[in-house]
Amino acid sequence: MPTDDFLFSRRDIVKLSALLTASGAMPFLSSRKARAADEPVKIGYLPITDATPLLVAHGKGFFEAEGLQAEKPILFRGWSQIVEAFLAGQVNVVHLLSPITVWARYGSQTPAKAVAWNHTSGSGLSVAYDINSVADLGGKTVAIPFWYSIHNVVLQKLLRENGLKSVTRSSGQIAPDEVNLLIMAPSDMVPALAAGQIAGYIVAEPFNAAAEVNQVGKVLRFTGDVWKDHACCVVFMNEQDLNERPEWSQKVVNAMVKAQLWTRDNRAETAQLLSSANENKYTPHSPEILSRVLTPTDEDLAEYVKTGAIKHPEWRDRRIDFQPYPFPTYTEELVKLLKETHVEGDRAFLDELDPAFAARDLVDDRFVKKAIAEVGGLQAFGLADSFDRQEVIEA
Repeated sequence: MPTDDFLFSRRDIVKLSALLTASGAMPFLSSRKARAADEPVKIGYLPITDATPLLVAHGKGFFEAEGLQAEKPILFRGWSQIVEAFLAGQVNVVHLLSPITVWARYGSQTPAKAVAWNHTSGSGLSVAYDINSVADLGGKTVAIPFWYSIHNVVLQKLLRENGLKSVTRSSGQIAPDEVNLLIMAPSDMVPALAAGQIAGYIVAEPFNAAAEVNQVGKVLRFTGDVWKDHACCVVFMNEQDLNERPEWSQKVVNAMVKAQLWTRDNRAETAQLLSSANENKYTPHSPEILSRVLTPTDEDLAEYVKTGAIKHPEWRDRRIDFQPYPFPTYTEELVKLLKETHVEGDRAFLDELDPAFAARDLVDDRFVKKAIAEVGGLQAFGLADSFDRQEVIEA
């Protein structure tokens, strides 16, 4: 496990908050230059399983198969760094937490859109061994990676459903009906849980698997068992590329969609590809930890049902799964839930944002629809042949 504070640090949050304002983003946006038609694919990513399709597309040569040149993906150590590089044009394809894309487009008017989902599910609420229900978190502290994250949204939904209030206190008593939320780097969450500094944390994989492998905690709920097939990270691209280089953009999305399909059929190989054991060293995580996320056994799943980490086995949710289509109903529901969720900082843009408008405006699905059709339609990803769905959220 990495021990450096490379993700979601407080300093990173402050910097990102400054970036994602109209005035903060402007210097970077104004410095962007016109794109050459043959400019290579420049991926920016963080070393979490959310980046899987982009890393697989590079590692397995899917970009080159589309006739594109692709540079080795650049690993960033925080969301502010990846956003800054994207705004300045140093990278042109990134994965971002879906709530961050809402913040970027409507908080700072960033001229970029989500073009596809990177994955579904892929996160969990891990807790100390003496915590057996959400209600047991009352009076305790739970770490979250970021305010604008699906993790914060799902956690606060769970807390509300269990009669608990979300608070942020650096000192003082936490009431029995309160849960103190603490921003913490994922790399610090596992040791903090082991030391008893927090009662739990909610975060992307493979940090939940790391708690299990290192025997410091257990999964209380998987987020995909709360919000069925929810997105977490999405592929974000600049509108300049989408509008001025549509053929290039289509090939980028084609490669990413084919990488998702390959990943679904080659999960064990994907774990090796992403791990520290691979020559590319895309992430610092061991094959054992990544395999627990990508290739859970039937025995694992049965145990999760027994403990209540999975309450909806009929959903057949994978610990992490892959399908690229960005359903509009998800974006609309996400904005609605963000409005009910405590996030620190200036949220005026969020309070004024119309969920239906965001569902139409935030996403450009032209390219992903064509890419999906080329690989056999949504059925190739185990989905019904429809670009409409109903969101299912059951805490």
